[in-house]
Amino acid sequence: MGCEDRQMPVREDCRHYSRRTIGTGDRVERCRLGANTEAPFACPEDCVFFEPRTGMTSGWQRADPDD
Repeated sequence: MGCEDRQMPVREDCRHYSRRTIGTGDRVERCRLGANTEAPFACPEDCVFFEPRTGMTSGWQRADPDD
């Protein structure tokens, strides 16, 4: 028999996936839309919210060299 909960590995290439390390050294993973399962953290199979990550998505902005 197969697994019935239909989870798939985390889609790190999804733009809604976020991972960071907190001060205690623990790693925090989350889906910005809350579409994941909590324990264990996993993305739903065939998630309708999946969007590929594009280029730089960390929130940094480049300074315009003409400024």
